[in-house]
Amino acid sequence: MKIGLIQMACGPSPKANLTRAASLVGQAAAKGARIVLLQELYRTEYFCKTEDPRNFDLAEPIPGPSTDFFCRLAKSGRIVLVAPLFEKRAKGIYHNTAVVIDADGKVLGKYRKMHIPDDPGFYEKFYFVPGDLGFKSFKTRYAEIGVLICWDQWFPEAARLSALSGAEILFYPTAIGWKTGRRREAESYRDAWETVQRGHAIASGVFVAAANRVGREGGFEYWGSSFVADPFGKIIRRASAVKEEALVVDCDLSQVEKIRREWPFLRDRRVDAYKGILSRSSE
Repeated sequence: MKIGLIQMACGPSPKANLTRAASLVGQAAAKGARIVLLQELYRTEYFCKTEDPRNFDLAEPIPGPSTDFFCRLAKSGRIVLVAPLFEKRAKGIYHNTAVVIDADGKVLGKYRKMHIPDDPGFYEKFYFVPGDLGFKSFKTRYAEIGVLICWDQWFPEAARLSALSGAEILFYPTAIGWKTGRRREAESYRDAWETVQRGHAIASGVFVAAANRVGREGGFEYWGSSFVADPFGKIIRRASAVKEEALVVDCDLSQVEKIRREWPFLRDRRVDAYKGILSRSSE
């Protein structure tokens, strides 16, 4: 079963970004992709570099124009789409959300980003309320999948709970990069970013697929490098660090059961001994 990861550069026009995303989704579908993942906040440039109240005008309701568009696209191509959006839930309440659309064009559900960063260039706490839908999986026509978003990538608890809910593939839409001129330092960050996600694949015996944006935006460079890792952490394919791509990767879902039988990490978990994980600290 093939999956597609859309890695693209974003400009200031949401309409142009939507058109470009649709074109790349079409390319992935033409290559045989059955599930296609768009990158985090694909409709706009990454606006969280600054705290600007005007950026709330970029949000949209769910359902709304983008979900209506992608529902039609999914149905016409008989593909599953994971479409991240800046969700306007209510007046003054906004989320970083991913919508899962099944191959019949119907919305299966959505995931709201749970872990919200607040770092230089990533001022997301200004914009997003933490998610309240929990960690779950979605039974699509082609596979059972989990969806987590960007900063969620660094938290093993999120990956584990999504896998325990039934996910065979964890999809991570992402917008991560570095300030222009700090490439050497950032290359070590990129290596850590990939390594921790490969660790999630190994620990839970799932495929991991991360789609990251690429290109330069206002003093930032996004490192692309979208990839798919198999259930033992091996990179099957990796995209360019600098170019747009519709990366299509063949995933043998029977590997999930095979790896979990050979390396039974889920069987040997000591669920009776993990109460401490619910505390911030032992102090």
